[in-house]
Amino acid sequence: MMLASKIQRRAFSASARNLSKVAVLGASGGIGQPLSLLMKLNPRVTELAVYDIRGGPGVAADLSHINTKSSVKGYDPTPAGLAAAIKGSEVVLIPAGVPRKPGMDRDDLFNTNASIVRDLAKAVAESAPEAKLLIISNPVNSTVPICAEVFKARGVYNPKTLFGVTTLDVVRASRFVSEIKGTDPKDENITVIGGHSGATIVPLFSQSNHPDLSSNAELVHRVQFGGDEVVKAKDGAGSATLSMAMAGARMAESVLRASQGEKGVIEPAFVDSPLFKDQGIDFFSSRVELGPNGIEKIHPVGNIDAVEQKLLEACLGDLKKNIEKGVAFVASNPGQ
Repeated sequence: MMLASKIQRRAFSASARNLSKVAVLGASGGIGQPLSLLMKLNPRVTELAVYDIRGGPGVAADLSHINTKSSVKGYDPTPAGLAAAIKGSEVVLIPAGVPRKPGMDRDDLFNTNASIVRDLAKAVAESAPEAKLLIISNPVNSTVPICAEVFKARGVYNPKTLFGVTTLDVVRASRFVSEIKGTDPKDENITVIGGHSGATIVPLFSQSNHPDLSSNAELVHRVQFGGDEVVKAKDGAGSATLSMAMAGARMAESVLRASQGEKGVIEPAFVDSPLFKDQGIDFFSSRVELGPNGIEKIHPVGNIDAVEQKLLEACLGDLKKNIEKGVAFVASNPGQ
């Protein structure tokens, strides 16, 4: 309830004319249900659209009994239902896809989730091309480029409105540091750059209040592979869903805050970035300043220490391959 209360406190000052429609595609899943709940609790949201290949209307009926002002509607799993769910949305969240199982990494999910994200991206491109599109479906390093290629093919690509949600890496880093240092996690502001899979996740502890932690290899590994802890603990029953939903809701809240005029809203996100384009890497996660139209400024990596430089170099090699994989998928599998 702490996140819900925080979201509500922040948003109460928003005027009714600024409130927004948000669509969750994949709303019946392990991430989708708690994410939809958090969106229902967000006073910035006037209309919540929930869609899935099964169970969307049921999730909507359940959410509609919650005593917040927003309306909720579930849509049938048809092309017309999907189009109606998306139409008029300011923010579209895509958590749809299959979860990881023990022994799987995010890239193992690629073949299934790539097709799902491609088809949903097509629907967004056709029904709400100006929406801020937040991709949660893994592997994010590849699914975000897939969405970009889909939008480019339809002539509606806007790099300022496409986001890969990497917020969970920051949330984990803050929590893990607080456990070590005995601090409040909300007071820890750990910058995490790169991508959203294993070695592509690069926490920059040298830029935090605890620069000594950059040499803590165990901590770095835990931030990079924290999702494995959850997959193992769930013993084949799923991956990180509740924490990912919280992270997705935080990112959506930040996008809405900026859309409604708040200044200085900064979140990490995997976006079309100039930072490493000279190395053939078109997408990169760093601190992104948000505004009414999406991305206003992409912050540079800044000063990092020698340990982090090595992590960054390892990240870039893997990240380039992940991005190329997403682009190649769309070229080979354009779909209908």
